Amino acid sequence: MWKTSLTASALVVATALGGCAAMNQLSSEVSTYSQWPANRKPATYAFERLPSQQANPEQQRTLEDAAARAMESAGFTAATDARSADVSVQLGARVNAQDRSPYDDPFWWRGGLYRSHFGRPHRAGGFGFGLGFGYGSSSLPSYEREVAVLIRDKKSGEPLYEARATNDGGSPSINSLLGAMYEAALKDFPASGANPRRVTTPITP
Repeated sequence: MWKTSLTASALVVATALGGCAAMNQLSSEVSTYSQWPANRKPATYAFERLPSQQANPEQQRTLEDAAARAMESAGFTAATDARSADVSVQLGARVNAQDRSPYDDPFWWRGGLYRSHFGRPHRAGGFGFGLGFGYGSSSLPSYEREVAVLIRDKKSGEPLYEARATNDGGSPSINSLLGAMYEAALKDFPASGANPRRVTTPITP
């Protein structure tokens, strides 16, 4: 009897631990497109901001801080002088709820520069620039969260690698997920692969 109870308790603990582990993992759908030269090694990088992104430096800094670890994991090192960096990196992040976007970024549509590379055209039913900002409407229970990365040769401006990671959830909050999403987007760098594909990454503070 005692042995049976002990076994049952162990199963409960194992199930609980498994559930906790699952809660600390994020599954994203990733698409990547690579023109990275086969003999080129990752070197130094510098983040680049569109003029409209420069108008929201705190928001963009949040994205850059979240993506820095993923860039390092891909083999890059932050340049001490942005002008001498080997590549430039542009970032975007958004959350879509049907036709309304609680968090939108000019990387996709406001400036109209990279719509063909990242994301799908959508109507601007409303937008905001606060991270984790939502409308709180019970009629919009599902949100699509998305991040994008574009890596260019710093000297020529040639696009070398682009990646996007998306996932769905019941909350528009994206702050705590940014690191895991950028890690998923760059996980296979510099290779591409089947698009889209499922990538699971840990959610870390």
